Amino acid sequence: MAFLCLGLVALGLGLLGAFLPLLPTTPFLIVAAWCFARSSQKLHDWLYDHPRFGDLLRNWEAHRVIPAWAKICSVSAMTASFAYMAFFRDMPAWLLAVTGAVLLGVAAYILSKPSNPPSAEREGC
Repeated sequence: MAFLCLGLVALGLGLLGAFLPLLPTTPFLIVAAWCFARSSQKLHDWLYDHPRFGDLLRNWEAHRVIPAWAKICSVSAMTASFAYMAFFRDMPAWLLAVTGAVLLGVAAYILSKPSNPPSAEREGC
């Protein structure tokens, strides 16, 4: 029951992220798919067969792919958020440094993932 509730919350946040510019969609959908895999096969299948989000989730699960457009959006949003905190907020230097380090780590992880799934030729099929 907890996984189902968490999955529904993550799905709701992911759907909001599809329309709100600074709220990410893909990470919430990945969490929702993970939760649904443990609680509701029907919702899991619906999410993986969704015409807009299904390919993203299947490519992430199979190949850990993050599309180039998603990388650009996420790193741009992180950069804009950090710039806002650095220039328009009175934050202690230590907190700004910790935030910057975390954002750099997340950006490095995102950028380290492939942008496209491997082609069938390179897999030997």
